[in-house]
Amino acid sequence: MTPTDAALVDQLARGDAGALEAVIARYGPRLMRYASHSLRSTADADEVLQDVFLRAERAVRRGTRPNQLANWLFRITVNRCRSRQRRWWPFVTGVAADHAMAAAAITPDTDASEWREEIDRALAMLSPRLREAFLLRYVEGMSYEEIAAVSGAGISALKMRAARACEQLRAQLGELRQ
Repeated sequence: MTPTDAALVDQLARGDAGALEAVIARYGPRLMRYASHSLRSTADADEVLQDVFLRAERAVRRGTRPNQLANWLFRITVNRCRSRQRRWWPFVTGVAADHAMAAAAITPDTDASEWREEIDRALAMLSPRLREAFLLRYVEGMSYEEIAAVSGAGISALKMRAARACEQLRAQLGELRQ
């Protein structure tokens, strides 16, 4: 029988190493998907997730008892990704011209893997806040209320960020289809 999130938190608090493995198995894939898209690097995402799970384990052992484990872990992940992005974002804002040149080489008969690469490039060109809202809403399928709890942003701001992200993605990917 699969333990509930509350039972896993209790086991973590008691120092049960198997509980951490169960939490990682349950939530690791979703968190990894988000972090990989957010940071555009599997290696960076892996480092962030190691940090997330260590921080979560320490917090539970110190007495933190999250009501919703998934949202709490996402909040930690989002914050760690934001911290990581703050370090590199100023250095990557000049890559738009390179992506535009690469996009010019894409034709409507481009195969699925190349199209996926172009989608990834378009996502990478979004600002971190727009990318975060888009990924949490449309890739992770979270409601705006859940995203607000995770990100700390207001619902109206999140709706605007998600809408702007969609507009920018449509524009960039539309250019590829011409």
